[in-house]
Amino acid sequence: MSSTPALPPAPADLTAADCAQQLKQLFPVLFGGAPKPLKLRIQADIQERAPGLFTKQALSAFLRRHTGSHAYLVAVTKATHRFDLDGAPSGELSDEHRKVAADELTRRRANQEARRALEEQQRLNRATLLRDFQSTTLTPANFCALKGVALEELDGLLAIARREFEERARSAPPLDRERRIGRHVPDATRRQPHGRKPG
Repeated sequence: MSSTPALPPAPADLTAADCAQQLKQLFPVLFGGAPKPLKLRIQADIQERAPGLFTKQALSAFLRRHTGSHAYLVAVTKATHRFDLDGAPSGELSDEHRKVAADELTRRRANQEARRALEEQQRLNRATLLRDFQSTTLTPANFCALKGVALEELDGLLAIARREFEERARSAPPLDRERRIGRHVPDATRRQPHGRKPG
């Protein structure tokens, strides 16, 4: 067994981030580089090799975060063995555990795609709201009733939509940007804040 550097006892409020830093110092082969699948019951090994340095709660919190990270789950799907505190193989990684990691990555990917789709739909809804607001002759109250938007939320939604339009215009290729800007830049001055055309 390799010797470990002497560290001061862990404070009662040791955080998962503190644990991560100390574990990198104590066991750099296992915790200092790219994630490796951990030997089963590694927590007991850590407490045995570094007694009194980690509270059970802090170490458990760190291990939950570490083994739940994207990089760790990817490592589990690709590895054939688990590793001990010195970075030596310590038991085969079961097909079941690889499948659990792969399923979790698939679930997270699906959730991310669903979030992106929702965000894009919300952006399109705001863009449509802004476009319609620019041309409506309705009062703000009637416009909001028609669109199913709370009157007190209208100005905020329009401000976000204008900002998103400007961001898209800035990031568009030069020719496309010129067409967009020349065609219809949403202009806050085209309608008064309360939806009435200047006259």
